[in-house]
Amino acid sequence: MSARTHGTPPVRATAEQSAEVFAALRAILSVHATELKVTADSPKGYSLNTPYSDRWKKELFFGAVQVTKNYVSFHLFPVYMYPDLLERATPELKARMQGKSCFSFRAPDAPLFAELAALAETGLARMKADGVF
Repeated sequence: MSARTHGTPPVRATAEQSAEVFAALRAILSVHATELKVTADSPKGYSLNTPYSDRWKKELFFGAVQVTKNYVSFHLFPVYMYPDLLERATPELKARMQGKSCFSFRAPDAPLFAELAALAETGLARMKADGVF
């Protein structure tokens, strides 16, 4: 079986690819766990909420990583709240979007993961500056 470097990604990620992608995407979110609240942490999912928001009268979803049958999803709520955060996103990252705040991966992609890490950092800073929590 040959490795794919260009073209259409395989229809389904292998278990090894999913585990590697999940670990890398989980690491992007987990660096923020001291400021946010971990709401799920398992081999198939990791999720963070904001602390209680006086403005919204509840905790708000921040982000999550979820292993599904065909790919690993990275959800980042700040890009839903602040769509302008995506104005500087690369076309490659935008091509991974499903919906308004979800990015899907079947294989590791270090440059796109670095871009997501910066987006998560910027999104968190924006939420704080906006008084969300």
